[in-house]
Amino acid sequence: MWIKIKKMGCCLLILILLPYVVTVFINGPVISARSRVDQTYIKVEVLDAADDTSFEELPLEEFGIGVMAGEIPAEYEEEALKAQAVLVRTDIYRQIQEGKGETPVRGAFWDREDMRKAWNSRENAFYKKMRDAWRETEGQILTYEGQPAYVPFFRLSSGCTRDAAEVLGREDCPYLTVRECPWDMESEEQLQTKVVDDMDAEITELDTASYVLHVRAGQENISGEEFRKTFELPSACFTLQRYNGKMRITTSGIGHGLGMSQYSAHRMAEEGQEAEDILNYFFEGCELKEVAEILQKTE
Repeated sequence: MWIKIKKMGCCLLILILLPYVVTVFINGPVISARSRVDQTYIKVEVLDAADDTSFEELPLEEFGIGVMAGEIPAEYEEEALKAQAVLVRTDIYRQIQEGKGETPVRGAFWDREDMRKAWNSRENAFYKKMRDAWRETEGQILTYEGQPAYVPFFRLSSGCTRDAAEVLGREDCPYLTVRECPWDMESEEQLQTKVVDDMDAEITELDTASYVLHVRAGQENISGEEFRKTFELPSACFTLQRYNGKMRITTSGIGHGLGMSQYSAHRMAEEGQEAEDILNYFFEGCELKEVAEILQKTE
């Protein structure tokens, strides 16, 4: 009798644990199943608003909304936020795939406390905008040749986006080409100036979009991005001019210039374009797919 009870107990335990075991087998230890795709739990390496890093396990939706909050102004139009939600979700699944389910997903993440500090009395309204954008695009990602695409984004271009083959030497994302962004030229943040101590430096190479590829600084030849980081410039689209014994650096745009300009997306949405139109403009050649389709093909 006691043996039969133990056997029944073992059978019951197997039935309870079987769904979990199957999930781990299929998806790996970084991702575990829930009823909705975007309620999946993922292991993440979180960089918060204070630049502190921690490792946590969060619902994909919570993490995605937190990344959106830290990356795009909540005041932007709904369709621009929806386009951003698709890009954030795409990047999450691309990281999961490239890490083979072993490497935690990385991202600049705002929790609710960060949102309260940034948005003050508008926190609830802005959080709802982010959550609605996430849920209205639930499960949608951009793919290229059947896989989650590389989909960078940034705040504001210098008038057009950059070509990835020219900038990164990457031939695997031909959809990242120059896109005109006339709206960006109307932004109040388009031009910014910084004055630093004079130096022996000159720009030696520009890309098609007029971003600096290389700078000669003394005897060294450094990249435009390295120069940008050294002097904490908003972008690598800049000019150098000596002025009253100083060096005046004038920059155009904000961010690296690859992929989707968030400000252009906002303005396009104001003109009535939908999230899919915005994504098609900046990532022509990519397809909007349900992530469930991709997971089924890789099982």
